[in-house]
Amino acid sequence: MELHKKYRSEVKLFTQVCHRLARHRFVTGSGGNLAWKLEDDLLLITPTQMYKGDIRSKDVVFVNLSGETIAGARRPTGELPMYLKFFHERPDVVSIIHCHAPTICALAISGGPNYLMQPLYPETVIEVGPVPIVPYAQPLTQELADNFGPYLPRYNSFIMENHGLVTMSRGDIYWTVMNVELLEATAQSILMALQFGGGIKTLDYTAVKRLGEVMHLRNLPMFGAPGVNASLEALYFGE
Repeated sequence: MELHKKYRSEVKLFTQVCHRLARHRFVTGSGGNLAWKLEDDLLLITPTQMYKGDIRSKDVVFVNLSGETIAGARRPTGELPMYLKFFHERPDVVSIIHCHAPTICALAISGGPNYLMQPLYPETVIEVGPVPIVPYAQPLTQELADNFGPYLPRYNSFIMENHGLVTMSRGDIYWTVMNVELLEATAQSILMALQFGGGIKTLDYTAVKRLGEVMHLRNLPMFGAPGVNASLEALYFGE
């Protein structure tokens, strides 16, 4: 339990985020999982087959980037291969949440356009960025992890087709859960706007370019791996 004591404050925040996801019903049953990189070769991760609303400090697991358990009485999430791929291929990423936020899950099974790839709200544009759909694969498999490969360099959030959401960031686990909540709120707005009729209005090129300037002024990192995306407008409009 030495690591649990050393990282007592991080473990406390981690469990609080688990409970927050459960309160919002962004996770149900034993679904969803979280990971937070505390050192270059040390991850704090959720245990397998456990409801996130019930997780306590003693339940969390510490693993290294080879997938070996370093500390913890429980086994890590069965989605560990997916997390290891994320952290290996995106060493800039600090924390990741996979959950089943209801409205985003509706988009994950929708046959319509993926509106989360479009610039809709300033906050979503500069804090989360566009969100592609990753093709379906069976959960808990290497195939699912591999399906993220083409998307990982450019984006920080992903709709998992017929499954759920993955959001990652260079911030701590609290920053990432706020991004999850922002995405779910945006998805709810999309659904309500479609019910009103008249389609969806998006921000234009100039507006997105100016938001990119805001990101620069606020020292917010560009989405994707460092150096991959030249600008916010290039990311959204495919320059």
